[in-house]
Amino acid sequence: MRRLPRGRHGLSPEFVARNQRERLIEATAETLDELGYEKTTVSSIGANAHVSKSDFYRHFGSKDDCFVAAYDAAVEQLREEIVSGCVGRQDWADGVCAGLAAVLAWLAREPAKTNLLLVEGLRAGRCVYERYLAALQSFVPYLRHGAPEDVAVARPPEAADEAVVGGVASLIGRRVLAGETERLEKFFPEVAQFALAPYLGAAEARRIISAR
Repeated sequence: MRRLPRGRHGLSPEFVARNQRERLIEATAETLDELGYEKTTVSSIGANAHVSKSDFYRHFGSKDDCFVAAYDAAVEQLREEIVSGCVGRQDWADGVCAGLAAVLAWLAREPAKTNLLLVEGLRAGRCVYERYLAALQSFVPYLRHGAPEDVAVARPPEAADEAVVGGVASLIGRRVLAGETERLEKFFPEVAQFALAPYLGAAEARRIISAR
């Protein structure tokens, strides 16, 4: 997000405040990606956002408050990608594949936010880790909705839906930790089979993925 022009610009105080807050949120992901959680400070976030320390504290009470806001914003952006990717998909498996493809593409395009969601978010203490767990839980209905009931493979229990979502996040997270964020789209077959196989069986999952 671009810095506002200096001097008299005729912009309302509300617009300026909103712009500053959004820049701070964006800068938090970038700074964490550069420095890691422990070395990230209010000053370093402010410097990346071109926002003074005093203005930082007009928006957030602490580094952690800003971190939480950045985390929540990234989750919602990822959610928008999933929903957009699944629009118009009538078949459950096709929708799951489309959603996963959208997730991997967005994460590969947004390495700083990917690091925020899947690496630094797990190092920042209980508050953000609880947000990570809540985010995973919030994605479960997207997988569960429309899952097939009349297939040869027995429908897994509802707890398995949570395990699949958590497992997908873990698979992707390991690739990120291995420095493969920009290559995440190449792992679509692996991730999609992990998500589909419990519901359709391994052979049918492979058939669907190979046909894409």
